Amino acid sequence: MKTLFLICIGAYLAGSINFAILVFKIRGKKDPRNGFSGNPGVANVYRHSGYLWAVMVLLLDVGRAVAIALIASYLLPIWLVPWAGLGLILGNRLPCFHNLRGGKGVANYLGFTLVVAPLGAGLSTLGWLLTYALSRIPFIGSFVMVFILGAGTIAACGYDPAAITGVAVTVALIFYNHKPNVLGLLRKSKSAEPPKA
Repeated sequence: MKTLFLICIGAYLAGSINFAILVFKIRGKKDPRNGFSGNPGVANVYRHSGYLWAVMVLLLDVGRAVAIALIASYLLPIWLVPWAGLGLILGNRLPCFHNLRGGKGVANYLGFTLVVAPLGAGLSTLGWLLTYALSRIPFIGSFVMVFILGAGTIAACGYDPAAITGVAVTVALIFYNHKPNVLGLLRKSKSAEPPKA
């Protein structure tokens, strides 16, 4: 349990380093949390600075998550590895280095799952692309992606109860992180309804 605790703390601290915020600061740009969606994640980096900078932040997020997953997979039994993913996502969402205002964790969870369940990661990417093509709403694609990532991780961990619990909490956290997106979509759809007779 001590090893699990230390890895989760390390994952949280690593997740607390937000590359979007750091890249914008180095470039002398305003904080990405102060524009568009207010989320310091890949999609908002794209809105602020375009495709190349978004890809760079994505690669940094995924690379960091891959490193955490590799360490956790080496030091922990497979059924405890998902808990390191939860630590990573908590750090991404509530970063101690950025006033507890972070991202939503999708890119980090994708990178983490690349190690734990590579087939699930591949299928989730296809799921995101297909869902976005149909809906044109990025966060709906993210929901599909995260659901597939979670299912793939559970399968890779042999359906162990500890793994299922860790995955369920992580997926629920990522879904909750998208609450503003869901509320915004509901408000938009409600305002688009024709007036009642």
